[in-house]
Amino acid sequence: MNDSAHTHQISLSQARGPENCVLYAIGDIHGRYDLMQAMERSIALDFAERGASRREIIFLGDYVDRGPQSRQVLERLSQLRAAPDIHILCGNHDAAMVEFLDHPSGEGLFALNGGDATARSYGIEIDFTDPLSLARGHQALCEAIPPEHVELLRNMPDRYVAGDFFFCHAGIDPTVALENQEHDDLLWIRKLFLDCDGLHPKVIVHGHTPTKQVEMLPNRVNLDTHAWKRGVLSALVIDGPEKKIIQAGEA
Repeated sequence: MNDSAHTHQISLSQARGPENCVLYAIGDIHGRYDLMQAMERSIALDFAERGASRREIIFLGDYVDRGPQSRQVLERLSQLRAAPDIHILCGNHDAAMVEFLDHPSGEGLFALNGGDATARSYGIEIDFTDPLSLARGHQALCEAIPPEHVELLRNMPDRYVAGDFFFCHAGIDPTVALENQEHDDLLWIRKLFLDCDGLHPKVIVHGHTPTKQVEMLPNRVNLDTHAWKRGVLSALVIDGPEKKIIQAGEA
């Protein structure tokens, strides 16, 4: 990073969470409310076995598209968002859903990468290749989505920092200081970030790029285990110096 000359850098083995607080970071859900429910239960059980007085849960984005239960996922997140220990970060699919609601198109990410499943979860069928179906489907979807879901989607932060960890959806631009990261990079970046094996001022915890197994590398942890397709939702548990993975679904 271009701030490496004056910023301490840290590896996963050295990184610690906040004192007396357990962190739970959850990877891409993509409409799998069933796995989200199972993960919430697993987190509750894990936290009950620990001596910490508090916990924080960080959702890493991509709640909608592809899986069948986007509406249910957004409803649950809408219920959780007021809690001070819940952090619901924005993913590129979530931002793309807002973009579709504001500017309907058959060419965007929502139309081309699983938005049909999201619309279907609200009882709406859209043929994105047909202009009339697109127009009618867009109007019906706007009418079907509860305002609290739209408010949630429009107000998600793109990053969260706790202890020695930096949480975001996709990753960071390793040539830019953490405090100067661009919103679009945090939601979309891949190659520049994934190809970087140097350490950062914080360990980056992210999703966005599907992987068969959780990647726990010295400079980053990737928690996107393709929940919508493989049926495995993964989370990172951070308790002081301890880091472990818990999963919901069938590996």
